[in-house]
Amino acid sequence: MLQHAEPAAAGQAAADAGHAAADTFDAGSTIIGHVANSPIEHPLIPLPTIAGIDMSVTKHVLMLWVAAAVLLIVSATAVRRYVRRGTMVPSGPVMGLLEYVAVRIRDEIVAPNVGKKWVNTYTPLIMMFFLFIVTMNAIGLLPIFDLIALLNHTVLHLPEESFLVRLTHGGTTPTGNFNVTAALATISFFAIIIAGTRAHGFFGHWKNLIPHGVPPALWIILIPIEVLGMFVRPFALTMRLAANMTGGHVAVLAVLAMIFIMAESARSAVVGIGMSIVALPLAVGISVLEAVVVVPVQAFVFTLLTAVFVGMAIHAHH
Repeated sequence: MLQHAEPAAAGQAAADAGHAAADTFDAGSTIIGHVANSPIEHPLIPLPTIAGIDMSVTKHVLMLWVAAAVLLIVSATAVRRYVRRGTMVPSGPVMGLLEYVAVRIRDEIVAPNVGKKWVNTYTPLIMMFFLFIVTMNAIGLLPIFDLIALLNHTVLHLPEESFLVRLTHGGTTPTGNFNVTAALATISFFAIIIAGTRAHGFFGHWKNLIPHGVPPALWIILIPIEVLGMFVRPFALTMRLAANMTGGHVAVLAVLAMIFIMAESARSAVVGIGMSIVALPLAVGISVLEAVVVVPVQAFVFTLLTAVFVGMAIHAHH
C-alpha cells in the first residue's frame, strides 16, 4: 500500500506545483502581449488567406485605420472652416496648430533640404509622414483597451470569441510594429528614387550614385557601397522608429511588472504595496517623458531623415 501511495503522492505534488507555476505572474508574456500585434488565433476580423498572406484585420491594422480617420476628420473639418471664412488667417486652436506644423515643416525641414524649387512638391509628403506617425504614436499611449479589459473582467464577462475581448489582445502602438514602419520606409525609399529621377532624369539619377571625378578604377568599389546604402536608409528608418516606440512601452511595463514580481517573491502583499510606491511614480514619469519627448521626436526624426535623403537625391552634386 505504501508503495502505491508514494507515487500517487508524488504525482499529486507535481500537479500542484504545475498549477502553482501556471498561476504565477509571467512578466515576459504580459509585456509582449501588450506591445505585440493581435495573435493569429484572435484576429479582429477574420479574412481568407490570399497568395499565402493572411488578410485578417489585426489590432494594429485597426489602429492604422483609426489614426487615418482621426487625421481625415480633423484636417477636413479645420480646412473646410478655413475656406468658408474666405480668409487666409487661421482661426481656432486646431487650425492654428495645423498652420504652425505646416509652416514649420515647410520652412525648417523641407526647404533647407530639397530647395525652393521643390519645396511645395515634397512638403505634403513630409507633412503626411509627420502627422500620421505622431498620431499613431500618441494613440499608443492611451489606455483605452486596458480599460475595456478591466471592464470586461469586472462587469461584462464576455466570452473569448467576442469582438471586445479580441480587441484587448495585442498592443495599440502600430509604429512599434516593424511591418508598419517598414511600409512607411518603403514609401520613403521610392520617394527618394522618384525625386532623383524627376530632378536629373532616369539615367542621370543612377549615374549620380558615383560622385563626379572619381577614377573608373574605384567604380567597382563605390557602386556596391552606394547600392547597399540605398537599402540601408529605409532599414534604418524602419528599425529606429519601431525600436524606440517599443522600448518606451516595454520600459513602463517592466517597471510596473516589478510590483507583482516582488510581491510573489516575498509572498507578501505588503511588499507589493511598498514596491508600488516606488514603481508607479517612476512609470508615470517614463510615460510623461514618452508623451512629451519620444512621440513627437521620433516623428520629427523620421520626417527629417526622409527630407534629407530626398534632398541628397535632388542635389547629388552638392
